[in-house]
Amino acid sequence: MPDTLCAFIANQRERVIALQRDLVAIPALGPFNCGQGEHEKAAYLAELLRSMGIRQIEDIPAPDDTVACGFRPNLAAVIPGRDASRTFWVISHTDIVPPGDEDLWTSPPYELRVDGDMLYGRGVEDNHQGLVASLLVAEAVLAVGNPPPINFGMLFVADEETASAKGLDYVLTHRRDIFGPRDLFLIPDFGTPDGEMVEVAEKSLLWLKISVFGKQCHASTPQKGINSLVAASDLILRLRSLYARFDHQDPLFYPPSSTFEATKKEANVPNVNTIPGLDVFYLDCRVLVQYDLDEVQAAVNETCAEVAVDHGVRVEWEIVQEVRSAPATSPDSPIVQRMLAAVRAVHGTNPRPMGIGGGTVASFLRRQNIPCVVWSTLLGTAHQPNEHSSIRNTLADAQVMAQVLCMDDPA
Repeated sequence: MPDTLCAFIANQRERVIALQRDLVAIPALGPFNCGQGEHEKAAYLAELLRSMGIRQIEDIPAPDDTVACGFRPNLAAVIPGRDASRTFWVISHTDIVPPGDEDLWTSPPYELRVDGDMLYGRGVEDNHQGLVASLLVAEAVLAVGNPPPINFGMLFVADEETASAKGLDYVLTHRRDIFGPRDLFLIPDFGTPDGEMVEVAEKSLLWLKISVFGKQCHASTPQKGINSLVAASDLILRLRSLYARFDHQDPLFYPPSSTFEATKKEANVPNVNTIPGLDVFYLDCRVLVQYDLDEVQAAVNETCAEVAVDHGVRVEWEIVQEVRSAPATSPDSPIVQRMLAAVRAVHGTNPRPMGIGGGTVASFLRRQNIPCVVWSTLLGTAHQPNEHSSIRNTLADAQVMAQVLCMDDPA
C-alpha cells in the first residue's frame, strides 16, 4: 500500500499549487498579531474535508472574546483504518505571522507566486507545507480506496504562533479523549532542507517585555531629562552577558547553546527633537534543559537593577510567554523509529534524532508523556519576507507520512 500511495502523491504538483493558492489568500492572524483569528481558514478546511468524503470531522472551538466570531477553531478529522484503535496524527497549525514590511516582498504576500519548484507567499512554509502534505495523504488514501493499516488523523490547531492556549493546549485540556494510548504523533513544523533532522526535544522558551522609564525632555536640554533609549541600549548590550553565564553546550541541540536575543522594539517618541522617557523592547530566550528558567529570570533581574542604578532609570519586566522544556521523546519510541525508516526510504539520507531551540506544539504533548516527533523538509524561510517552500519537498513530506502510516512498528 505505501508504494501505491506514494505513486499517487508523486503526481500531485498541481494539487499542491491549488491548495497553497487557496490557503495563502486567507490571512489567519491571531488577535495578538492584529487579526481576527483562523475562523475563515478553518471553515475552508472543513468544507474541503467534507467534499473529500471524510465523515469523522469534529470542531473543538476554544472560546475567545478578542475575535469577532467568539472562538478560535481547532479541527480534527479521521480516516478509519483496519485497526481502528490506533491513529497516526499529523498536527499542523492554521495561524500565520504578519508579512512585515511589504516593500521587502517581491510579490504580494497574500497572493501565491509560482516560480518553478518554488511557491512564494505568507504561510507557504509555516505551516501550509505540512498542512498540505497531510491533505495529500488523505486524498491518496481515499483515492486508493483501501483502508490504511491504522487510522489517519489530521488535527488543524489555532494559536500556535502566540502560545497555543487556544490551540493544542486547549484540545489536550478539553478533548484529551480523542487520542489513544498507542497513537502516533507528527508535527510537520520544523526541519532542515535535507530532511535529516528528526526533532525529539526542545529548549525552554522565555519571552520578556522590558520597559525602561526615564524622563522625557527637549533634546536641546538633555540635562533636564533621563534618556530611556540610551539606558535601554546599554541594557540590551549587558544582557548579552547571559550567553557567558549560561554557556553549557549540548550536542543534541542545534544550535548547541542557549540563546538570548533582543528582538522587538516598540516606538518611543514620534519626533526627533524629544528625548524619550520610555523605551520598551523584548528579549527572546531559548534555554537548554540543563537550566531552570528561574535562574535566567534572576540573572535578568540583576542586570536590570545594575542599569537602573547606573542610568538613574526605573526598569520593569514582565513575562510575555514562558514554556518550560518538556521531557524529550525517546529515540527508541515507535514514532521516532518509524520516522527514521520513512525518511531513509523516501530521501535515501541518514536522518538522526535532534533537539532545537524553536518552540512547537510538541511541548504540550511531551508534557503529558505523549511521544511525538517534529519533522519536515523545510528551507527555513518562515517569518521572513518572500517566504517560500518547495513543491518537491511538499510531495516528499507527504510520501514520508504515507510510509509512516503504513509501516509496522520495529521489532
